[in-house]
Amino acid sequence: MDINTPDTPTVLAPLKLTVIIGSNRDGRFGPTIARWFLSRAARREDFTVEVVDLADADLPTALSFNPSPEVTAELAKVTPQLAGADAFVVLTPEYNHSFPAALKNLIDWHFAEWQAKPVGFVSYGGISGGLRAVEQLRQVYAELHAVTVRDTVSFHNAGALFDDAGNHRDPSAADAAAKTMLDQLFWWGHALRSAKSVRPYAS
Repeated sequence: MDINTPDTPTVLAPLKLTVIIGSNRDGRFGPTIARWFLSRAARREDFTVEVVDLADADLPTALSFNPSPEVTAELAKVTPQLAGADAFVVLTPEYNHSFPAALKNLIDWHFAEWQAKPVGFVSYGGISGGLRAVEQLRQVYAELHAVTVRDTVSFHNAGALFDDAGNHRDPSAADAAAKTMLDQLFWWGHALRSAKSVRPYAS
């Protein structure tokens, strides 16, 4: 046996995955989508999952390098989770061919927290399934030095796909899409974490 070849596979530590519920709109469908996705993520032993729900944070749209104590308290609800994450999944609807203002606001309040980390997307909407919002978010995250994975989970005409109890009526295709996206997030998350342990990322 080649002594340089391990006879057992390397066991990788779980990644910290932060799931962002990107809408705070009254009557939003996001929690239904979130419950579905979180139930799938919970089956994975390669992630530990936290949630940032923008309905629970009240960040002002006036950005500041010297936020008030009140704003600092609101940031404390979300910033540590973003900073500690190895990877992100952003759940976004599509509003007027774009993504919600609350999500852009969260993104803009932070910078280093996103850098050199992978981002996956779960989108929902009408006929487009939220994919136009995702394509715009890819550009935003590229500017923040984040890596977006190719495969997404999208729900077209989302309201019709779930029953009144919030259960997906036919989840097989969505389950497969979620697995593919999470597999890609795991690969990129470990690749980037390992690279940063050798050399700090230079933006």
